[in-house]
Amino acid sequence: MDTDAFVRILDREGGLLASAAEEAGVDAEVPTCPEWRVRDLVRHTGMVHRWATAFVAEGYTAYRPDGGLPDLDGAGLVAWFREGHRSLVDTLAAAPSDVVCWQFFAAPSPLAFWARRQAHETTVHRVDAESARGGTVGEIAPDFAADGIDELLRGFHGRSRSRVRSEKPRVLRVRATDTDDAVWTVRLSQEPPAAERDGSGDVDCELAGPAGQLYLALWNRAPFPSVSGDASVAALWRERSAVTWS
Repeated sequence: MDTDAFVRILDREGGLLASAAEEAGVDAEVPTCPEWRVRDLVRHTGMVHRWATAFVAEGYTAYRPDGGLPDLDGAGLVAWFREGHRSLVDTLAAAPSDVVCWQFFAAPSPLAFWARRQAHETTVHRVDAESARGGTVGEIAPDFAADGIDELLRGFHGRSRSRVRSEKPRVLRVRATDTDDAVWTVRLSQEPPAAERDGSGDVDCELAGPAGQLYLALWNRAPFPSVSGDASVAALWRERSAVTWS
């Protein structure tokens, strides 16, 4: 997928998130994030959007802390979210392809990194908002979901911050059943997980299913569609894989 495609997805998903938040109301509980209400979700995602925008717009080449959460609620909070989301989309769409700024894992370019990261950030939180609203949760396209699985396994959990560690070496396979060549082998040890896009060799446990379902399951938003082999490896992922902001 290219940067323009990620920006289009970000544009759509942010609008869906805001609409679902309005329908649910800011006091609604978020079933996929049990400690949050909708106001927490909207504040967090809006803060991340502004944080990301600053790197691209200002060309910051080192980490900078976020600007904190707003003291807003209700309709004013959702309006603030929409404003920040629009600014992020417009900034990414207008940025030169060779913009130089900070990123926190490998990507073809900083612009490609931020467009991809924010498309996935916003999609996962759109699902959170829709879970709070109730009713049908919108689908995630298989190719985009497969890309998100790749980003999570090889990006987020390739970093030293990943807490997915195993005293005994274990091998996990993740297989999307509705997308060509969407298979990963993840080696778990006392070091950060080592994932590669490969389906060969023996494994201790396999997680399989449609890419969209696997995407949400690996982000701890849904049950694993199918688990075969040693279920304790799947449980280890579930217990230790949460990506935290701080």
